Amino acid sequence: MRADARKNRDHLLAVAGTAITEQGVDVSLRDIARRADVGLATLLRHFPTREALLDALLRTSFDELTAKAGELETSSSPEDALVSWLRDCVAWTTEYRGVTVLMAAAIDDTESALHASCVTLRAAGARLLTRAQAAGMARSDIDGADLFALVAMLAWLGDQPSLAPRADHLFEVVASAILTTARSSCAEEERHPRACG
Repeated sequence: MRADARKNRDHLLAVAGTAITEQGVDVSLRDIARRADVGLATLLRHFPTREALLDALLRTSFDELTAKAGELETSSSPEDALVSWLRDCVAWTTEYRGVTVLMAAAIDDTESALHASCVTLRAAGARLLTRAQAAGMARSDIDGADLFALVAMLAWLGDQPSLAPRADHLFEVVASAILTTARSSCAEEERHPRACG
């Protein structure tokens, strides 16, 4: 790709990122082109579909979250790695309103431009979950697909203005439900009410 074409593409991605952060993934492509001061045809020449634009925009974040999972596998306990990655994943998905709906759909749609990135991200989380399960730190009746769905659910909560103030608390509730260690310690709450804060 020529330097000027790459510069134009990067500019479009930067403008699209701002627009999606402000208005969500359903923002008009025409509006993105207008903000970037180009014609719609120029935008579509670089990104022929909304999903192609989103894939290009989100790929770096997908790659970073996948790499983070690999780092956590070797640097943290199975329990801490799983919760840390889950928290990072949820935090990232709340940056782009509505992206979780597209991600959930892309998992089962092999024709989606987002499919490969979403499958890779789900597999990274599944490895952390399997590691925690093997160590007896996570419940055994969930899998990577369930974990991916929980990310979508928690991100959706963060997107709801009336529920956003409770998002951190609800994250802790969900994390405690996943982890057998947290579930076991909280089972003592009747006898020691302050143990689970």
